[in-house]
Amino acid sequence: MDGGGRLDQPLMRSGPAAGGRVGARIGTSAQRRARSHRRVRALVSTWLSAELNAALPPWLVIACRRGRRWLARLIRLPPPRGVGIAASVLLLASAIAYGVIEGDHLPALIEWAKDTRDAAADSLGFRIAEVSLSGEKEVSREEILTTAGVTGRASLLFLDADAARARLMANPWIADAAVLKLYPNRLQITITERHAYALWQKDGRVKVIAADGTVLEPFVERRYIKLPLVVGQGAEREAENFLDILDRYPDVAQQVRASILVAQRRWDILLKNGIDVQLPETDAAAALGRLVALDRDKKLLSRDITIVDLRLPDRVTVRLSDAAAQARNNALKASEKKKAGNV
Repeated sequence: MDGGGRLDQPLMRSGPAAGGRVGARIGTSAQRRARSHRRVRALVSTWLSAELNAALPPWLVIACRRGRRWLARLIRLPPPRGVGIAASVLLLASAIAYGVIEGDHLPALIEWAKDTRDAAADSLGFRIAEVSLSGEKEVSREEILTTAGVTGRASLLFLDADAARARLMANPWIADAAVLKLYPNRLQITITERHAYALWQKDGRVKVIAADGTVLEPFVERRYIKLPLVVGQGAEREAENFLDILDRYPDVAQQVRASILVAQRRWDILLKNGIDVQLPETDAAAALGRLVALDRDKKLLSRDITIVDLRLPDRVTVRLSDAAAQARNNALKASEKKKAGNV
C-alpha cells in the first residue's frame, strides 16, 4: 500500500503479463500439435520400416541400417580442412576443360603435351637419331615414317611400337610390318608389301587388287594395264585360285581378255577374238583341258563362233556368229534346192 492506504498494484493484471499467459497457452498448444505430428511420423516410419523389413532380405536390411548409421556419422563430422580450396580448383579445372573442348583446342593441347614430353625425353638422350628401314618399294620412306609417327621431335622412349605397326598395317600396300626400338636412340622398321596381281572391274569401275583381294589402288596407272582382268561381284577374292588354274594352259591364257565370275559360282572367259567360253562350276581345269584339245585338233577357237559351252562334262555346245549362221542357212537351202532339182 501507499501512504494513503491504497493498494500499490491493481488486483487484476493486464497488458504484457496477461498476454504472456495467453502466449504461453498458445505455445503449449503448438508444441502439443508438433509432438503429435512427430508421434504420427514416427508411427508411420516404424510401420514402413516394418513393411520394408518384411519384404527385403535380412542381409539387405542389416546393410541399410549400417549404411544409415555411417551416413549419420559422416554428416555430423566437421568438413576437412582445404575442402573449399579443392572445390575451387576443381571448378576452375572444369571450366578450363569445357573451354578447351568447346573451342576445339583439344588436339592442339594434346599435341603440345606430346611435344613437351618428347622434348624432355630428348634432353635425356632418347631422341631418335637413326632409323633403319627395309622392304619398301611401292610405299615411300617419307610416307612410312610419317605413318609410324617418326618426326624430328619424336623420342624413342615414348614411341608406341604397337600403335605404329597398326598404323602401317592400315596402308593397303603393306601386308605386314615390324617396329623394333633399340635403345637409346635407334629404330628399326621392316615391312612386307603386297604386289599388284590383277585388275578388278565392278559396277563399271576398275581397281588394282592384290592376290588376296585387297584393293591397292582405286584407279589404274599405265604400268598396270597388262595385268589380267577379272569381272564381277566376289571376283577379287576368287581371282587368285582361278588365274592359277588358267596359267596351266598358256595356249588359252594368252588369248583371254577377261575372266568373268558368274553369280559367284562359276567362271566365263572372254577371249580377245570375242568368243565367250562358259566353264562349269566344278573342275574348271578339266574343261580347259578339253578346250585346248578341241582347239589343237579342230581349230575350234579359230572358227566363226561366239560361244563355246563347256558346262556339261559329256558334250560341247557351240553357237555360230550371226554371219556364220546366215551362211550356214544359205548353204543348207542351196543344198536342198540342188537335191530337189536332181529328183
